[in-house]
Amino acid sequence: MKNVKFIEVKSEIGAGTRGASMGVDALKIAALDYGSTVFKRIESIEVKTENQLLFESPKHKLAKHIAGVLEIYERLASTISQTLKKNLFPIVLSGDHSTSGGTIAGIKMAYPKERLGVIWIDAHADIHSPYTTPTGNLHGMPLAASLGEDNSSHKINNPDKETVDLWNKLKKVGGISPKINYSDIVFISVRDMEPEEAYLLKKHKVKWFTTADVKRNGVEKIARDTLVHLNKCDKIYVSFDVDSMDSSISKGTGTPVRNGISEKEAGSLCLSFIQNHKVCCFEISEINPTLDKENLMAENTFEILHRVVGKLLTY
Repeated sequence: MKNVKFIEVKSEIGAGTRGASMGVDALKIAALDYGSTVFKRIESIEVKTENQLLFESPKHKLAKHIAGVLEIYERLASTISQTLKKNLFPIVLSGDHSTSGGTIAGIKMAYPKERLGVIWIDAHADIHSPYTTPTGNLHGMPLAASLGEDNSSHKINNPDKETVDLWNKLKKVGGISPKINYSDIVFISVRDMEPEEAYLLKKHKVKWFTTADVKRNGVEKIARDTLVHLNKCDKIYVSFDVDSMDSSISKGTGTPVRNGISEKEAGSLCLSFIQNHKVCCFEISEINPTLDKENLMAENTFEILHRVVGKLLTY
């Protein structure tokens, strides 16, 4: 049995579409509709955001609102580290996916000598930097920040000095860079990326299970093979972006993509991983109820969250 704590990060300054900051509250509404008391029973802490920056023009076009994201990284990393040091299991409920770099930084702060594996269930690789980003949105950069990756050899942009300085600070949050290795990442259902990202995945031979792999081989085998690949890691972080699910399901997210996994497959994957003793943190991100009808995305995701919490409290 694990002692679970919710970490709420209602930030959306890293996204290109507005509304992800409301995703956590949409989950709570889904819980009420579900008749669940999970948000009453489990302690929750909310990390202060910088969403007021949305009312200002981004100062850094190739890393929009990066100064605010840096502050959130530092706050979240500290919160995650403290939570883990108290022997609690953090479930991070985040707005946009940019802040997951802060989650990883916090895990490394708590376990600086441990080898950290990352299971990235997502439609996107999120491995851009200011040198390669096509949008400047930081929710496409958290893994690059955690890897200390610029990919400057394939750059399409020339960021100014201030952007580069802030980016370098972002990579070093927690005092460790890089925080993870390419060999310790597993992508599941990633299917929408730019050539600059594809180059990195191929160069570093990143482990990658496609949606077709999941459907062909089944969730149990994918989960087992994922954990075998990460067997040399001491700790594992599971990041679940709801756009990993097919766009027919994930309408309530900023960047839906066709050919994703089903809600059942996503839930079964998360449940399989959460039972592994090395998994120390679980995150859900990118629910955007403003793009949805009848809060369907949050309701589907809450069913997954409910199962995960139930397993943690009994396992």
